Amino acid sequence: MTAVAAERARRWVYFFDEGSGADRMLLGGKGANLAEMTRIGLPVPPGFTITTEACKAYLATGGQFPPGLMEQVDEKLARLEEEIGRRFGDPRRPLLVSVRSGAPVSMPGMMDTILNLGLNDEAVRGLAEETGDARFAFDCYRRLIQMFGEVVLRVPASRFEHALEAARQRRGVRFDHELPAQELEGLVETYKEIVRKATGAEFPQDPRRQLELAVRAVFESWNNERAKVYRRIHKVPDDLGTAVNVQAMVFGNTGPDSGTGVMFTRNPSTGDNELYGEYLPNAQGEDVVAGIRTPEPIARLAEERPELYRQLREVAERLERHYRDMQDIEFTVDRGRLFVLQTRSGKRTAAAAVRIAHDMVREGLIDRRTALLRVDPEQVARLLHKHVDPNLNVEPLAQGLPASPGAAVGAIVFDPDEAERLGREGQAVILVRPETTPDDIHGIVAAQGVLTSRGGMTSHAAVVARGMGKPAVCGCEALRIDLEREECRVGDRVLRKGDRITIDGATGRVFAGEVPLVEPELSPEFRELLAWADEARRLRVMANADTPEDARRAREFGAEGIGLCRTEHMFMGPERVPAVQRMIMAETREEREAALAELETMQQADFEGILEAMAGLPVTIRLLDPPLHEFLPSLEELLVEVTRLELTGADPARLEERRELLRKVRALHEANPMLGHRGCRLGVTFPEVYEMQARAIFRATAKLRRRGVDARPEIMIPLVAHVRELAFLRERVEAVRRQVEEETGISLRVPIGTMIEVPRAALTAGEVASVAEFFSFGTNDLTQTTFGFSRDDAESKFLHHYLAEKILPENPFISLDEQGVGRLLRIAVEEGRRARPELKVGICGEHGGDPASIEFCHRIGLDYVSCSPFRVLIARLAAGRAAAAEGGEAEPRDV
Repeated sequence: MTAVAAERARRWVYFFDEGSGADRMLLGGKGANLAEMTRIGLPVPPGFTITTEACKAYLATGGQFPPGLMEQVDEKLARLEEEIGRRFGDPRRPLLVSVRSGAPVSMPGMMDTILNLGLNDEAVRGLAEETGDARFAFDCYRRLIQMFGEVVLRVPASRFEHALEAARQRRGVRFDHELPAQELEGLVETYKEIVRKATGAEFPQDPRRQLELAVRAVFESWNNERAKVYRRIHKVPDDLGTAVNVQAMVFGNTGPDSGTGVMFTRNPSTGDNELYGEYLPNAQGEDVVAGIRTPEPIARLAEERPELYRQLREVAERLERHYRDMQDIEFTVDRGRLFVLQTRSGKRTAAAAVRIAHDMVREGLIDRRTALLRVDPEQVARLLHKHVDPNLNVEPLAQGLPASPGAAVGAIVFDPDEAERLGREGQAVILVRPETTPDDIHGIVAAQGVLTSRGGMTSHAAVVARGMGKPAVCGCEALRIDLEREECRVGDRVLRKGDRITIDGATGRVFAGEVPLVEPELSPEFRELLAWADEARRLRVMANADTPEDARRAREFGAEGIGLCRTEHMFMGPERVPAVQRMIMAETREEREAALAELETMQQADFEGILEAMAGLPVTIRLLDPPLHEFLPSLEELLVEVTRLELTGADPARLEERRELLRKVRALHEANPMLGHRGCRLGVTFPEVYEMQARAIFRATAKLRRRGVDARPEIMIPLVAHVRELAFLRERVEAVRRQVEEETGISLRVPIGTMIEVPRAALTAGEVASVAEFFSFGTNDLTQTTFGFSRDDAESKFLHHYLAEKILPENPFISLDEQGVGRLLRIAVEEGRRARPELKVGICGEHGGDPASIEFCHRIGLDYVSCSPFRVLIARLAAGRAAAAEGGEAEPRDV
């Protein structure tokens, strides 16, 4: 068989009843779910799916259909015609289809859809005659021309919208469904003229040609800008491709007994177990999602159309039981008959994710392990964000729909490009739009929140904001937005670009200016979920804290100790800087020790506070790490001051003192401070500094233990590259310990370990472990020294290019580089424990609070992670998820 023949033999197309929910990677999420719903007997309009493999083959060959694809499409189309009893292109009984994208990973609104495909100038009249409803037929045709024009022919959407608005104004109506048949027939001709002028060609009349072009457009939409932005934000691989679903049309725009809607089996904002969604009578599906008309709450159907509501509840309950997850369901009612067009796991807020996972365990739908895997730790971080004070006594400027909870404060911006630019500059903005479209995705990402004047709870803005955890208020109809003048009005009040507003996505309120925000409270469901994570996890979770206040806060969040206490931060107080500078300026050991004695008293008090706040738990104290010049004025500032004093001739004593300081700063100046005279190198050259810190630690410990406080310090020596550095400094720390034991009569044996921050330490971990009782990976510096990057320079100058060009998959300073830095961690763990089996190993860089990095730390057998106090809750959940993901609950190591 030739290569071409083998390619032709490949199967590119599957009818819905030929697949199942297990075929997600091949059929895409939408196609797999359509196949699954067909299999279990739900009322799904028939159709077929063109596979993701066909899309990948198309993109790999620069836009060529794989051999045999369209022949297989024709075969499935013939079967569809037979099942429906209509023919594609028949002028009397035309078969109309929808063409929709469907990636293996849900990407709502990011790719393209075309409805009513198959209509042309002849078929529209046949449809009008068959149904006796010319208005319906021409409404379908104008929708096809508009969607096909935008998606396939790349005609700007605004041209169609302006023509539609002109038709509404001529007839004096607000909504599309109020336009009569005659007006719609004229609008079809206007739309065709728009296409002709924009493309230089007629709107295609051959339905098969329409289908071929539509399939191409959906394939190519995989690489449209909004899809690429979405994949980058949500870390979706670029090589998955999208399937194409071709499905027989059912019509929600045939009259008052028809309609379209979106429903969630539970409330996606709160997690309440209630049918939640919206219904739009006499409309097609895109009208709901696009926010063109504000739909009715689905609960209203319980009174207005109780039989339809009963059917919807039955479908919702059946799908939720089948998938064992909250479902987002699209449906159409065609002349009173219900059809299900799509189901997928619904996007939900962090609060809803926690509530749904918790409740489904209680209801017996899922187990605790599954519940942990359902809740994204990064999403949970949003539960810790502030919200509007419920006791606020301020009249809101306007009221909209509470589309996505949380509060946001920022300057009004009307343009998504400007929102992106200002966001990059660190400015807080609120994106204000009549409604959002998928093309606005970059602006939504950059904004603190979203406010729209149109659209409902299932509109694009609402769904995307909930998925991102951003506050959103939608359907704020009191808002009159003028995009050209960049202003909006509420009654007589005018708000312009740059004016600050506050939106409350939990209540739908909009306030002028900034209003007070309050700290959140953790729900009982979240606390119980955390308890399940604590039961499952093997990794201990500790915190990075430098003050008693931080230590207490970390303990409240469930930290099991302090994994990094940075002593240099204790030197930065204004009352301490002079003593630090005297120590640095000292010319003799005696002068230095006098200044250090002054600092020691302060240090001892610091350590007493932290050790007492964490009584009964380990506190890992890192000895001084940064270079000494960081405690002195900058070279530039001193040069300016000395020059000014020389020119003015003022205060000779002050001039001499500043000259002396300038000489010292110049002497300490380094070409590359990160790799210079810092960390343990300071301890080797100025051992009295580390001795002072060790003495403060031991005396604080002795004082607390005498009072009955269970103080558990651990001493960490930073930036060790060679075992002899550590041995040299350990010997001096131990000597100080023995001295303090003699003076206090209290045993002060504490673990002494090191921070692994340079590759050589990792590669010689076996030797280092012969002296160190624990390792703590300082992955911020280890990433810098492994890549040869200066973090500040990399992030400000070139790292964003590396990410945009996919040279690096992630920022290695945010998510651990498993292949490079991670390999060093593996080597260090294996060799360190080979030399010292009881070696305790953890991580204390920023990666200690990153869920993906925590999962890696679990896999390689670390004992603990340490992170910011505000990341402790996330780290606890991530550690539990890591254990749940491998299907077992391991016993934690002793720490």
